[in-house]
Amino acid sequence: MRNFTILWFGQLVSTIGSYMTVFALMIWVWQQTESATTLALITFFSQLPRIFITPIAGIIVDRFRRKQLILLGDSVALLSTLFIGLLYVAGSLQIWHLYITVAVYGCFGQLQTLAYSASIAMLVPKQQYTRAESMISMVGYSGAVFSPILAGSLYPLIGLTGIIAIDLITFTAAFVTLILSPIPQPALAETNPTETTWQNLTFGFRYIFGKPALVAMVIAFSLFAIPGDIGKALYNPMILARSSGDAQVLGFVTTAAGIGGVVGAILLGIWGGFQRRIHGMLLGFAITGLFKIVLGIGQTPLVWAAAHFCATLPIPLFYSSSNAIWYAKVPPNLQGRVLAADQMVGLVVGTLAPLAAGPLADFVFEPAMQSDGRLAAVFAPLVGTGTGAGIALLYVLTALCMFIVGVGGYAFRTLRDVETLLPDHDGTSS
Repeated sequence: MRNFTILWFGQLVSTIGSYMTVFALMIWVWQQTESATTLALITFFSQLPRIFITPIAGIIVDRFRRKQLILLGDSVALLSTLFIGLLYVAGSLQIWHLYITVAVYGCFGQLQTLAYSASIAMLVPKQQYTRAESMISMVGYSGAVFSPILAGSLYPLIGLTGIIAIDLITFTAAFVTLILSPIPQPALAETNPTETTWQNLTFGFRYIFGKPALVAMVIAFSLFAIPGDIGKALYNPMILARSSGDAQVLGFVTTAAGIGGVVGAILLGIWGGFQRRIHGMLLGFAITGLFKIVLGIGQTPLVWAAAHFCATLPIPLFYSSSNAIWYAKVPPNLQGRVLAADQMVGLVVGTLAPLAAGPLADFVFEPAMQSDGRLAAVFAPLVGTGTGAGIALLYVLTALCMFIVGVGGYAFRTLRDVETLLPDHDGTSS
């Protein structure tokens, strides 16, 4: 774990710096445009290229040195930040510059993410997979908690230029720890010279489809992620609508959620997770869904904050448990392409599912939950009526689906017994 911990620390410091820049840029964009659509488009352009690059990235990760690929991702992130900083200092920064920059980094960032994920299986012992994944999830949640606080405090004092300068300095931690940390390289997977480019690109999907237990994992996670991603898109407007647009309330509830993720990751790192990791995945699904139901039903900031804290607490558990199963079951020299296929499904879901959230909320559930709406008589005792009640009802329904996936997953032996039905890549059984 020592080499992994050194690498992890560098990524933690660098991620907090990068999140500070993202937060400061969001403030700058809002000051320039006051457009929620513009902010959404930045996210869209950062995600869309990842869908198309992922199959190619999987092949690259399995055929090139993963340490160099991680270094390449950090280098592109550094150059992207420097590019934005120079444009801003020159007074030439435009919104379209951000669209292009996040799209370019999205491609290399996905390559780096895959290389990093595919390296875990060889960086840490098998029994530490869940603990290592909990530490990785702590990186994202720590960035989400501390970066807005730091950037929000420093932005009025040092502006976007100062925030970007801090980010550039934090990249040093990522580079130094990466150089100091040896990352084992698996033996190159045997290739079939008669295999076409299309067969190469679809190898990960064919590998998964050839193993019903892995198919069950993908289906279960997708069924959880679809309502989950719809709920994510509803969260901000739901809290703002039910708090009369109070940004401080939104910040309070969101910070509580980030703290829940950090605490969950720390506790999981100490505990190590269930011996049968599928329990961590399915129970994590169910607990998250249950407390998101409470979040949707609640109508006061204190209830929202407590519910969101409890809802994010098990998120590191189900992500870490799921990833640990993949690391244990897929040979390291194939993980680039196989994990790419799994992640591509998630990227498609994460990009498309939220598109349904807005129309459903605005044109179906919100009108139906007004005082004279057709659903008000039935659901008003649950979520109330008026502005935000329709969004809250839709949020509760998505959370209920998440809970059902977690509990219902135990009814399917192929999923429930994935760790015994599918031997580990070293020939043993979990």
